[in-house]
Amino acid sequence: MKILFIASEAYPLVKTGGLADVAGALPAELQKLGVDVRLLIPGYPQAMETAGHRGAPIFLGNWHGMFDLRIIPAAMPGSGVPVFLLDCPALFMRDGGPYQDPDGQDWPDNHLRFGALCRAAVWMAGRERGLVWTPDILHAHDWQAGLVPALAAQMGSARPKTVFTAHNMSFVGGFPVETAPLLDIPPSMTGVEGVEFYGQLSFLKAGLFYADRITTVSPTYAQEIKTFAGGDGFDGLMRARESVLSGILNGIDCEVWNPATDSHLVSRYSADDISGRAPNKAELQREMGLPQDPSAPLLGMVSRLTEQKGADIVFSALPRILEEGAQLVILGSGQREIVALALAAAGKYPKQVSVRIGFHEDIAHRMQAGCDMILVPSRFEPCGLTQFYAMRYGALPVVRRVGGLADSVVDADEGDGAGFTFDLPDGDDLAGAVVRAIAAFRNPQRWRQLQLRAMAGDFSWKRSAGKYRDLYCSLPLSTTA
Repeated sequence: MKILFIASEAYPLVKTGGLADVAGALPAELQKLGVDVRLLIPGYPQAMETAGHRGAPIFLGNWHGMFDLRIIPAAMPGSGVPVFLLDCPALFMRDGGPYQDPDGQDWPDNHLRFGALCRAAVWMAGRERGLVWTPDILHAHDWQAGLVPALAAQMGSARPKTVFTAHNMSFVGGFPVETAPLLDIPPSMTGVEGVEFYGQLSFLKAGLFYADRITTVSPTYAQEIKTFAGGDGFDGLMRARESVLSGILNGIDCEVWNPATDSHLVSRYSADDISGRAPNKAELQREMGLPQDPSAPLLGMVSRLTEQKGADIVFSALPRILEEGAQLVILGSGQREIVALALAAAGKYPKQVSVRIGFHEDIAHRMQAGCDMILVPSRFEPCGLTQFYAMRYGALPVVRRVGGLADSVVDADEGDGAGFTFDLPDGDDLAGAVVRAIAAFRNPQRWRQLQLRAMAGDFSWKRSAGKYRDLYCSLPLSTTA
């Protein structure tokens, strides 16, 4: 059973968010279970520079007379998982990010860029290409790989089976329907019973409609997307396809996220000796320009600054939180108006609020090790990884009880919980949860007990990787492929 992961990013080759962490870590865990899994991602400049053991390019074919598509065999740094870099300089060798230009605008040819990624994956599954390694199952991730199931469906009885994982249903990958011929989507597939979504061609809809199996990244999110409130317009389709829909909770790479070995920290520590957290808190306060006060509850938010992530809710709760003597550090970027709120808060409360706009992997690690609490007040959250990092590092998460947050964080007032939860997407409910957390923080014995309980959790991919393996085994493979 040979599995090809198709994703638009994978850590440490390229990362903009949680998708990269999943695509980087899950294949390595599947390998440990004996699954022959490999990864296909675009050949961005940073991916080309970072990948190890690069081999000679393999020509797949010319796409519509416009683009020669090649794959370069390589290896993921650290894990050694085989990775194929899609070599097409006209589409991927450019300045800027994976999805946007240097000015922060979406690349106007994103439909071609990720259409080429999908086409390359399906070509790799065709025996006529004569490749040494040919996948039995194509596992496509998020909208950028959504055309894979639709293209595979055109291959007939010898086609590979397809799995599509929706990491976030709010990003539909919508483009004009007129682009369909360029993307190898025939007229028979461009209707409502196909890839059409509110007058557009949707890469996400293609994956959801044509995949043999659909997964989301948490069980609760798999239920939420079947509702009008949580389905982002796809709830009817998800109810119709619920027999092939499942939710598998994400994990994290516990080698990359390990406070006992983390090179980004000024002091390493473990659950056996948690005293090493104190120097990290002091250093984070110094680095972020806040008073080095060990008694001040230090809250952190490592997130996209968007309404989905509930960043605006934090600022409506901020006066009440700061009355408790708390400090807040924020790392992230996002919607202009919410970034403005963050910068205004830092200007108004310079001794209590500090903001870094952008993403810095090293600071993200230091925030998990130095903060007492991590805020994840999302309006919806397919899974979330920040809460796992927080608990792994002994920072207690304060989360809204939705999606994967509901599946992974149990309130400290409920049995063996080690976090603080709230239900309503408003500042009062968030502030109430933070006040409860601060009260626990000021009881050192209880706080230490909660930290150790959080750090004892199993956040690895092992259990979830087993569920993916079982999912693959449930797919009857073609006898003629």
